[in-house]
Amino acid sequence: MFGVVTRNAEEARWPEFDRAFYEVKDVTGRSADPIDDAVSMVSCFGDNAAAEGSPELVPVTPDGARATRERTHFDWAYVCPTHDDYRAGLFEVLEDCADVNPDVRLDDVGFPRPEYCYCDRCNERFEAWVEARHDAGEGPPPDETGLEDRYTWRAEIVTEFVAEAADRIPGRTVMTLYPDPYDGHLYERAGIDLEAIEPSVDEFVVPLYDTHYGTTYWLETIASGFRDRLDTPLSVELYAVQVDVDDLIHAAEVAAEYADAVLFGYDAANARAALRRMVAEDGVEW
Repeated sequence: MFGVVTRNAEEARWPEFDRAFYEVKDVTGRSADPIDDAVSMVSCFGDNAAAEGSPELVPVTPDGARATRERTHFDWAYVCPTHDDYRAGLFEVLEDCADVNPDVRLDDVGFPRPEYCYCDRCNERFEAWVEARHDAGEGPPPDETGLEDRYTWRAEIVTEFVAEAADRIPGRTVMTLYPDPYDGHLYERAGIDLEAIEPSVDEFVVPLYDTHYGTTYWLETIASGFRDRLDTPLSVELYAVQVDVDDLIHAAEVAAEYADAVLFGYDAANARAALRRMVAEDGVEW
């Protein structure tokens, strides 16, 4: 099965694609109306516009470093997953999407990196969580907590969010994963506990982006790693913008060995050319 990821509604209807994902809210904060021909994609906690307009939404490290595009390794700004009003707004967006197409894809779920978030709200909620666990005989006293306890609390926040989001999605809940299948990495990086989240998710998408795909051993390694870890259907998303068609075909063939579906991102014309060539009869050129 092959699909497209697009910001252009008309491309979602091209017959070469078995399915389509349409960006309704992206990391810039740009929004569009959902369409019934495609699964709506919603960037959850990546949002440049929200971060710029409301700095109090942005996660911070213990030293006060904010999770914005100015930080090393960040391509966009983040919003703290514990902010109740922002989450309520996200749930409204998801419900609006589900009214048009029952399937919805959750992008950018989780905390930005292991060192986030230590805002006042997160600190207060973590302390309350520690005390409640200790009172219930399930955890150490507040003065003996460590980083692992913080990781556990973060994972509960993210797992709860995904479950609440899935409750608002009547069809298939699809979730994007950062492309790191190594045991414990998603948990420490983003607060994503795969075993805890998997019951709420019907499909995971792993973007494996390259601008060339001249070699694909790394693609095979990452895709196979996720295939081993997940019982849930897996899709691999490839980058199609200005990628040589033959290289894109080869990458799709490798990804298809491990994924239930292969998606092409952000250049539907190039993706269509690749698919046509893949299914063309011998001797036919497009």
